[in-house]
Amino acid sequence: MNQDASTPAASNSGAPEANGNKAFLALKIGTPLVLLLAAGMWFYSRNRMSTDDAQVDGHLVPVSCRVYGTVEKVLVEDNQAVKAGDTLLEVDPRDIQARLDQTKGSLAQALAQLEAAKADLERAQVAFQQARGSDIETAKANVDSKKASLDKAKTDLQRMKPLAEREEISALQFDGFRTQAEVADSEWRAAQQKLGSLQREADIRKVAVGAAEARLASAKAQVDQAKASQEGLDLQLGYTKIIAPVDGVVTRKLVEAGQTIQPGQGLLTLIPLHRTWVTANFKETQLARMKPGQEAEIKVDMNGLVLKGHVDSIAGSTGSRMSLLPPENAVGNFVKVVQRIPVKIRIDEEEAKKVILRPGMNVEATVIVE
Repeated sequence: MNQDASTPAASNSGAPEANGNKAFLALKIGTPLVLLLAAGMWFYSRNRMSTDDAQVDGHLVPVSCRVYGTVEKVLVEDNQAVKAGDTLLEVDPRDIQARLDQTKGSLAQALAQLEAAKADLERAQVAFQQARGSDIETAKANVDSKKASLDKAKTDLQRMKPLAEREEISALQFDGFRTQAEVADSEWRAAQQKLGSLQREADIRKVAVGAAEARLASAKAQVDQAKASQEGLDLQLGYTKIIAPVDGVVTRKLVEAGQTIQPGQGLLTLIPLHRTWVTANFKETQLARMKPGQEAEIKVDMNGLVLKGHVDSIAGSTGSRMSLLPPENAVGNFVKVVQRIPVKIRIDEEEAKKVILRPGMNVEATVIVE
């Protein structure tokens, strides 16, 4: 009976020893595994800088009008995809077309005035050349000839005067020589007056040439002004069709048919979804080894997809410094806060085709620094 009582006691004393051996064995095996797992995680993460403060960014292309008018047609709707060159809306062109037709008439009139001014200038130049040419040369030769005749008559008169005083010639003969001198003097003076008249006429025709040149310049200016007006109105007529400048999706449409719009007024916004990037705000302590060109991974919150990319650039200042109200640290209650600096990450072209990223979406960014 004592033997039966000792048997359960022996079995109960062996159970704690077996449990202790199992725990020791688990601890002996698990500790290296945990250490190995921790070492692997550290080795994996030591060259990876991550942040969940990251968003998708993209270009927001505002579309505005460049002419005043009434919207005739709106050809797109919100969230509609368009291609560069597609017509988004049309403005009533009739007012601009009427001004353009009037300008074309003014241009035709200005061209006619230009041709008339050219003809007037040619006539004035021909008349000036004639007045300054053979007529003046002939008049100068005539003056020289009359001067020679006058000099000869005066010489003859001086030579005959002593003879008349000695009565070696008759008074009638002496009066003849004196009359010849007076006639030669009159003819010389008349030739001088004619030369002067021709010279004054040449000066007048020269002034007429200048006036014709001024009229021609004025006509050219009017033609240039009319052409500039026509070109401007041609541009405005083209602006009545508002064209998409880039491929994108129509967003925030603010215009309807029948609305009166003004130059510079915003009509809608285009977002080119194929040209997005990621702006990741890393802590300043994470940037020691970060530089452009390093590989990056982008995890999209929408579907958990991981995309490959590269660091494009690092901002020149912290995000808080570029805010509307930057912090002022000159006061006495300064509290040091770890700052975040925006890092621009470009998604690889082939990776970007896997999913459509829209500006503002949340992502997680990881940069492999080595």
